[in-house]
Amino acid sequence: MADVVRMSVETEGGPLRATRIAEAAPGRGEVRVTVVATGVCGADVGTVRGARGSALPVTPGHEVGGVIAELGEGVAGWDVGERVAVGWFGGSCGHCAACRRGDLVHCPDRRIPGRSYPGGWAQSITVPATALARVPDGLDLVDAAPMGCAGVTTFNALRHAGVRPGARVAILGLGGLGHLAVQFADAMGFEVVVIARGPEKAADAADLGADAYVDADSVDPGAVLKESGGVDLIVSTVPATSAVEAVLPGLRPRGRLVLLGVAAGTLPVPVGQLVMNAQSVSGHVTGTPSDTEAAMRFALRNGIRPWAQRMPLEDVQEAVDRLAAGDVRYRIVLDTGARL
Repeated sequence: MADVVRMSVETEGGPLRATRIAEAAPGRGEVRVTVVATGVCGADVGTVRGARGSALPVTPGHEVGGVIAELGEGVAGWDVGERVAVGWFGGSCGHCAACRRGDLVHCPDRRIPGRSYPGGWAQSITVPATALARVPDGLDLVDAAPMGCAGVTTFNALRHAGVRPGARVAILGLGGLGHLAVQFADAMGFEVVVIARGPEKAADAADLGADAYVDADSVDPGAVLKESGGVDLIVSTVPATSAVEAVLPGLRPRGRLVLLGVAAGTLPVPVGQLVMNAQSVSGHVTGTPSDTEAAMRFALRNGIRPWAQRMPLEDVQEAVDRLAAGDVRYRIVLDTGARL
């Protein structure tokens, strides 16, 4: 087989370098995918900068859009040439208590592309067949790539939050996760309030479907939410827990706070407020390939797309540096140059 290029970190904290490896046939139960587009996620920055305990060298990347190139022994239900996405969920054991009850994403042996095995910042990736999601006709692979992480995470967080149609929902943060959450929430029929920092994001929030915008740099966001009648759901897409704490006063009775993508830290929550108002706080992470397929179908029908800057695969170090510096307008998707 021909050699393929991977963008890998060879030493802890070291730079990303292009390496050529001999392409191997997929093993039993595995599928080799030609990568067309691959996203750059905030979690990848941590992998690059500290390798997050991954064995070195490591090839990051867990937002993949591509085409099946080869099937391993025992793989059924898939064909060479099918368009597929691979996301944060990269396979599970299939036999633990979580897997047996269908809660695959909480399998203690869940695998993550770019950590458990070489990820998507490459011309080719080999994954368990159980990690594949079919990309619907009409959805570009560049748009499909982020759906396996940012897309399915925000889609699931909203549809499983238990709020009624027409509820008032606040999206905290307007970045790589938040801009997709706003689009999904609007398409689901919620009244959407965006809370972010700076007046310059107000126009983007409106274009994405928000009904109102709160600039957390100029006002107390929790007070503003409360004065306007409160919200039934807050979906936090920001890493800083201090920002989350500031919006809690705006949660209505029986309201819910859902945390996505937070960094390490703690969240001081007034327990009296929770008890007296029957409020709840929960975390949420990713979804199964079936969930990703549902998110992509919903996105296709409702015109939801990631706002992404495209860069060539070989410029991934620049992409990581820009993302770490906050110099990214929502998302970056890398083009591998594959022409199928």
